Amino acid sequence: MKKDTILLDHGSGGKMSHLLITDLVLPIFDNPILSPLHDGAVLDIDGKRLAFSTDTFVVDPIFFPGGSIGDLASIASEKAGVKVVTGDTKVVPKGAVDKIFVNTSGIGKIPVGVDISSRNARPGDKIILSGTIGDHGVAVLTQREGMTFDAPVKSDTAPLSRMVERMVSVCSDIHVLRDPTRGGVGTALNEIAGKSGIGIKIYEEKIPLKDAVAGICELLGFDPIYIANEGKLIAFVDPRYAEKVLAAIKEDEFGKDACIIGEVMSDHPGRVIMETRIGGIRIVDMLTGEQLPRIC
Repeated sequence: MKKDTILLDHGSGGKMSHLLITDLVLPIFDNPILSPLHDGAVLDIDGKRLAFSTDTFVVDPIFFPGGSIGDLASIASEKAGVKVVTGDTKVVPKGAVDKIFVNTSGIGKIPVGVDISSRNARPGDKIILSGTIGDHGVAVLTQREGMTFDAPVKSDTAPLSRMVERMVSVCSDIHVLRDPTRGGVGTALNEIAGKSGIGIKIYEEKIPLKDAVAGICELLGFDPIYIANEGKLIAFVDPRYAEKVLAAIKEDEFGKDACIIGEVMSDHPGRVIMETRIGGIRIVDMLTGEQLPRIC
């Protein structure tokens, strides 16, 4: 890492975050489980595969339309279908921590035959997005800045465990699953393109976006493709099973607006290309920094 000062941009999930991890963190802690840099680790224990993931939440404000920091951290565990089995708390002097930070970790069994990784995208794969983008980031921003609009926007915080169960039950050949949180859909797709060494083409007109979110983004000069989401997933699926997986997502209460937004190409490896509404071509690069900090 070329800078000796940690900036807000290092928490963006974009290029600065990747430099922080690859140049500073990975050389110190590198090992075969960590080095793939998946969203979570895959552990082989006594012949059983387990998935292990952790996340920390520092959203500001801690209450926003459609949710709270507790919803982001899956404290609403009953709805997510998981149990809280251990925990810890820390209290520090006033001013040492801004409000509340929450860290959660989760562990679960990986079904037999399932191999999901950001390195597994293949040419021809269809790319499925489970719903509208930008809802969470815009909801937090408007609450933070005290902005009011005729059509209020609510965060999309939602547990997706049951949706994923439905998907896996109809098709075990799902190659990639990602949550487009920090950095939004644009950053998540760039990470997958880079790790899999493939090209990605998406279609702007197929990306679901609420009118209110689109209007606020246009007013404030934000690109919704890079705004954080908290209750959405991206799936890369063999084209033979894409419609079946899409139907399974749509059966879930949080997947009603799901659609296929693009496909994987063998050319332009490491690149994400968008066909715009007017028929032009635009490169969707990974942002260096963050449009909206402290979003999750």
